[in-house]
Amino acid sequence: MHIGIDASRAAIDMRAGTGHYSLHVIRALLALEGSQQHNFTLYFNQPPGERLFPEQSNCALKTMPCARLWTHFCLSREMLTNAPDVLFVPAHVVPLIHPRRSVVTIHDLGYLYYPEAHPTLERWYLKQSTAWNARSATRIIADSEHTKQDIVRHLNVPPERVSVVYLAPSAEFRPDVDLREVASLLNRYGIDREYILYVGPLHARKNVGRLVEAFALLRQRGRVNPRLVIAGRKGWIPGEITRLLPTVGDSVTLMGFVSPEELPLLYAGAGVFVMPSLFEGFGLPVLEAMACGTPVIASNATSLPEVAGDAALLINPESAEEIASALEKVLADKTLQKELSEKGLERARQFTWQRAAADTMAVLEEAHSS
Repeated sequence: MHIGIDASRAAIDMRAGTGHYSLHVIRALLALEGSQQHNFTLYFNQPPGERLFPEQSNCALKTMPCARLWTHFCLSREMLTNAPDVLFVPAHVVPLIHPRRSVVTIHDLGYLYYPEAHPTLERWYLKQSTAWNARSATRIIADSEHTKQDIVRHLNVPPERVSVVYLAPSAEFRPDVDLREVASLLNRYGIDREYILYVGPLHARKNVGRLVEAFALLRQRGRVNPRLVIAGRKGWIPGEITRLLPTVGDSVTLMGFVSPEELPLLYAGAGVFVMPSLFEGFGLPVLEAMACGTPVIASNATSLPEVAGDAALLINPESAEEIASALEKVLADKTLQKELSEKGLERARQFTWQRAAADTMAVLEEAHSS
């Protein structure tokens, strides 16, 4: 079978979210036992960095620069003249011209629940492109059962066309990091005491404003004195966060984008990781923190209970009081920290990119035989 893969999102410089998924699922597919019986072509809109993917005889890398509309112009042209048996689109949209057998990953339908998080044109494009994916793909991959149910309900897709393939933490997220490197990183960013960590963008659905509100409540009680560290692209900071920052003095660190090399160190050094999202298609930072042995507090909404299982303390994301109480409980209780750390490590081990690749390959093979 000749498998073509849109690898454009894997080649961007500051990968996060879907770009991270694209990179690791492609790498795992190429390394999968039995993959040598297939041929792969990876399509790029810019030259991929050195060693982004391993060199192997059954995998060709094809770069097709294009000023704009790369998917629907350049990739469509390639599909018209030299189509693979199956096209896999892990992080974007199926091109207008595509093989009869195509597989696409739809990560979430958050734009339906939080339309205000997207500019009007972007929201329109997300709606149209997701609907096109649902109509045109032979099979659809969803990150979670929650997302699968959204796809079935909102996009009128038969459930048998949608397969759930879970994401995984990468190998660099582990508990045995070099403590000297952790200390050096924290010193560089001026993080001088135990800290609460959040990793991700500052979108409204991520609920970071309420996390800052909960942190302010925690400081008012004065029983613990942590720092709040927010890691992720700064970009536009929502108004509610800007309004709340003066109430917490200089105890909040906005780190901006954190490199893939630094992120495991940041997780490993945290007293607790918290993900208070109102909506998640999966919630990979939960597993990354768990894989580093960091205690986790997570929202009880959407896909997060599915990902966290019983290895996190689940909270109502709409209650700043409940978030603050959970933070205080974990930070003040070493026994609970140890319990959550051990459960988290075991939970994270259940999710691997090898398993994700095997499940993805099964979907590609089913699409090919349909």
